[in-house]
Amino acid sequence: MKRIVLAALVLLMAMDVAAKVKLPAVLGDNMVLQRNTEVNFWGEAEADAKIRITTSWNNEKYTTTADDEGKWAVKLTTGEAGGPYTITINDGDKVVLENILLGEVWICGGQSNMEMPVNGFINQPVEGAAETVMDAASYPGIRMFTVARNSTSEPQTDCKGEWLCSNPASVASFSATAYFFGLNLYKALGIPVGLLTSNWGGSTIETWMSKEAVAEIENINHDVCNAWRGDASETGRLYNGMILPIAGYTAKGFIWYQGCSNRKNWFDYKELQKGLINLWRKMWGNNEMSFYITQLAPYCYEGNNLRSLPLVIEAQYQAAAELENVAVATTTDLGHPTCIHPAKKKQVGQRLAWLALARDYKMAGVPAAAPTFKSMEVKDKEIIISMNHLSDGSANEPNSLVGFSRTHTLRLEGFEIAGEDKVFYPARARMLWWQNKIAVSSDKVEKPVAVRYAFKNFCPEANVRTTYDLPLVPFRTDNWEIPAEEIGEIR
Repeated sequence: MKRIVLAALVLLMAMDVAAKVKLPAVLGDNMVLQRNTEVNFWGEAEADAKIRITTSWNNEKYTTTADDEGKWAVKLTTGEAGGPYTITINDGDKVVLENILLGEVWICGGQSNMEMPVNGFINQPVEGAAETVMDAASYPGIRMFTVARNSTSEPQTDCKGEWLCSNPASVASFSATAYFFGLNLYKALGIPVGLLTSNWGGSTIETWMSKEAVAEIENINHDVCNAWRGDASETGRLYNGMILPIAGYTAKGFIWYQGCSNRKNWFDYKELQKGLINLWRKMWGNNEMSFYITQLAPYCYEGNNLRSLPLVIEAQYQAAAELENVAVATTTDLGHPTCIHPAKKKQVGQRLAWLALARDYKMAGVPAAAPTFKSMEVKDKEIIISMNHLSDGSANEPNSLVGFSRTHTLRLEGFEIAGEDKVFYPARARMLWWQNKIAVSSDKVEKPVAVRYAFKNFCPEANVRTTYDLPLVPFRTDNWEIPAEEIGEIR
């Protein structure tokens, strides 16, 4: 008899464990849910189980039923920013998620410059790291989730990771670019901010996409792309393991810092970047989600004066120009000649945040976009350059150009000019006061036809910036083929 009772108890315990609802790692204590919308909420339970959910911010009750595989999903209505709140899930065995906040949620992806934590890499520090870490507990409304590395050929529905509150330990090990982005949003908006980061150093853009999405992209050289990458089957592994598990998590938008690993197929990068943006938006179920790209920072690579890096940068801006709700945060002044992971991550995060604050949150006065090339006019022996995102030149307009050399004399540097022979020479450049235009010339070019600015892997003399301290973006006015010897052998 005792054995029968014992067996029955074991069976009941087993049934109880099986009945307990299971949530993906990304839905947990301390998370931030996107405010004022309907957020996705999902999990697993026993097949055909009835799931009851209660949210404490509005005391709403939701009921759904698991399918024959035990999967279920529901949309929860969120309200204004605030918290902490709880979510109670009950399928016969209650689960309570605690310390939930409502606020703004952003997805942060890329390779090592997104991965680089606040406490830096070995021999590669982040400026202001100690102060940032010690101040972390002052911002309890910032919450962070890092998707654990997982490269797999099989699509995954879950990942490893947990939501962490802002404190010295959690901030020290979290993405510096993502944290500084979130910190600026938090300070400006005064509401909770949730940051999910999924990154892997050295990764190519293709591996963050599905095989099908890459295959569908027109106007790219798939043979060349696969040949240099080695094994085409590698495409999509990080997408399977590190994007699919979080793709249902409702968010405001994306920030992205990647591209160094695609310099060998720079000619395809524009279409690949567009393809990734379209794919991620589709996976998140919102074709209008904002996507902010980080311009690749200057670095010598195979040579200062070679041009593989600016070719990828050019592709980044071209992709942004061809899609809605996409912009680029400039880094022309933030690079380092021998460190591919520049220390100035605070400025990177700040500039990404400026884009979001100006474009998504309609905050007036924010210095959102850096100047970019707009048009040129040949006048006598000079080429007159006009730029986007500047004031019209009238008095007292703050967003104007400045340019000082390393000797602090008024001199614009970093320009090259060429005639019809396509040979570029270092150029003189002068400001056209009250017009926010630049005149470029050289005694060696009688009839100029093209100008380039900072169009090299590393151009330390480039010094044009605005009164908001945003640097002029590298550009070229020509579309000439770059000789192979100027691109260099990319390793």
